[in-house]
Amino acid sequence: MAKPISFYSNKLQKTPRHLINCPKRYWQGSLWHKIVSIIVIVVAVCFGSMYGIARWYIASQSSVPLQPGVSFIPDYASSLGLDPEQTMSALVNQLNVKHFRLTSYWSDVEPTKGNYNFSQLDWEFAMAGKAHAKIMLVVGLRQPRWPECHPPTWVNTAGPFNQWQPQLEQYMTTVINRYKNNPALQSYQLENEYFLQGFGDCTDFSRSRLVSEYSLVKSLDNNHPVIIGRSNNALGTPVGAPTPDFFGVSIYHRVWDAAFTHRYIEYPFPAWFYAFLAGVQKITTGKNMIIDEEQAEAWPPLGQTIPQTSLAEQNKSIDSARLQDSFQFAKATGMKTIYMWGAEYWYYRMVVLHDPSLWNTAKQQFVQSN
Repeated sequence: MAKPISFYSNKLQKTPRHLINCPKRYWQGSLWHKIVSIIVIVVAVCFGSMYGIARWYIASQSSVPLQPGVSFIPDYASSLGLDPEQTMSALVNQLNVKHFRLTSYWSDVEPTKGNYNFSQLDWEFAMAGKAHAKIMLVVGLRQPRWPECHPPTWVNTAGPFNQWQPQLEQYMTTVINRYKNNPALQSYQLENEYFLQGFGDCTDFSRSRLVSEYSLVKSLDNNHPVIIGRSNNALGTPVGAPTPDFFGVSIYHRVWDAAFTHRYIEYPFPAWFYAFLAGVQKITTGKNMIIDEEQAEAWPPLGQTIPQTSLAEQNKSIDSARLQDSFQFAKATGMKTIYMWGAEYWYYRMVVLHDPSLWNTAKQQFVQSN
């Protein structure tokens, strides 16, 4: 039975007056008190909205199959003293990797003008095809691993890009035409973190060149999706042309800070932060996001290479526990296509340093995922 209005009136009269006037007195504080209160409210609303978008995105992807994979770069395997073919064979046959992110360095493919060498990429495609694995092929000037941009010595990319862009696009055309009908090809990644100016030995970041390259790829092969990657921790959403079929994001956790602290730093971003980035991307562009680089290798200090760094030092940025956390972190973002960064390094730790801990951890993760 509904209570009469007098009932609520009597209850209000019995409420202590200091509780009724509390909000009013709280707002009558000093100007700084009000400013701090407004900031707290705004921050709470922002973080609440970000978290809500993240949870929505994670839920929206719950039924999408997980596709774990690895980046694989023969040049990097060689720099570690490994045989590239043996390394990729182990990834295929021992870890059962079914998705590879492969590079096509201009310096490797066209070492002299007009003379192409596809021997390396051919055996990579053949090995993946034999294992029924799929390939995301990186094309363009900027591709993964230092110095990021990989022009051949006969090209001067320090000059205006319109002087060497026709040569770059001719190389891209040759690569795409060679592999676009290969059954192992699943997608392309165009360039790599194209607008990231603070890292790598690159000189041109013009949007018009990226738009031209995107149009070229689509004109040559409209049957495979094109991914464009962003850097890892930047807020916001990419704007302007081109709008690819998917966006990529790279995620790093523990790195050596050579600029300021000269020590290892840990990025504080939780997995839901990247789910938020992917959610905003989905809302604003209708496009999904993948993880094209999930840190899974050591970050050496003081500009050292991996072979110059002791195992104990390597363990400060990655060990088996951190590697397992890296796999779980990537899955917790809600993104379903995940390329782990550093598979060659796992093999190096096992066969050169006689430490199979990372290899065994990765093997367990791929067995569970597959």
